[in-house]
Amino acid sequence: MEAAHNVVSKVLIIDDGNAQTLDQIKSFCAENDLIGVKTHSDNVMTVLKSNVDLGGVLLSESYHDSPTGGIELGLKIHKARPELPIFLRRHHEASLDSLPARAQSSFCAAYHINDMEGLKRSLKDFIFSYYFPNTMVRGIQRITEDAMLVYLRRFSLACDAPYIVKDSIVCGEVFTLVPLESKWCRGYMMLQSENRAIRTESASHDPYVKPKLSRVSDVLGEITNMVWGSFKSNYVGDEYRTLMSQIQVPMLVMLDEKNISFGSSTPQLCFKYTLTDLDDQSAPPVKIYQRLVFNLSWSPEDFKEVQVSTEELVDAGELELF
Repeated sequence: MEAAHNVVSKVLIIDDGNAQTLDQIKSFCAENDLIGVKTHSDNVMTVLKSNVDLGGVLLSESYHDSPTGGIELGLKIHKARPELPIFLRRHHEASLDSLPARAQSSFCAAYHINDMEGLKRSLKDFIFSYYFPNTMVRGIQRITEDAMLVYLRRFSLACDAPYIVKDSIVCGEVFTLVPLESKWCRGYMMLQSENRAIRTESASHDPYVKPKLSRVSDVLGEITNMVWGSFKSNYVGDEYRTLMSQIQVPMLVMLDEKNISFGSSTPQLCFKYTLTDLDDQSAPPVKIYQRLVFNLSWSPEDFKEVQVSTEELVDAGELELF
């Protein structure tokens, strides 16, 4: 198996500790693939009800001038976002046993600032519970970027570090959904974005013909279909090609309720792509979020890239001789 992945996860830090404690938590995050974010105490629930993608919450049991303020806040967070694991920093013990029964179920684990190894072990159980092979992560990003630039050639493209979430937030007004299935996985891929007007390539090669205006929804399905085809070519073995070759039309869904659930708290592998219009730097960038959830089956030890010859791709109709 490959070296440890470099996938990160964003966690909300809600802690009233002193400077030394907060520095220790900050160092812990940097050393354990966590991106810590903070907000003002009055804004916690507002942030959690927004579309901030999170992998978990680090919360201290005393908060907002109350020795049990964090515990009460944890109950509210769990009710609002039950899919998010909450790690409770306790002052006297690294255990949830002394909490009231109604509170224990709201937290996934407790830790003490003097035993951060305990928190590290809990991260593996509740956030980094899935191992994502580096080759797969890099490959998914590469085939997605290639597909985006086919339809959005007028844009430059950047991708943030891949990250893990355990929420069910939908980012934007429009998303596509397509099933993925192979020997080593069964699940879904989504692309999500705001559905606004963008400038795409004109059918004319005349430099004086202005690019046409499209909406993100006009190209998102095509991009998804191309990524799905590349996934099938690169990562699906012969024994699954018949199943994957069945008609798979990406579903285009527009929701007022920005939430989707797959019936489990399976970690989702995520990518955030930012596209900037090269001809109009003043235009706001297009942000596309890609999520992969392998909620039905996940066996990374069986993952391998499929070695396919040019002749096989021609025979399958995926390449044409020039």
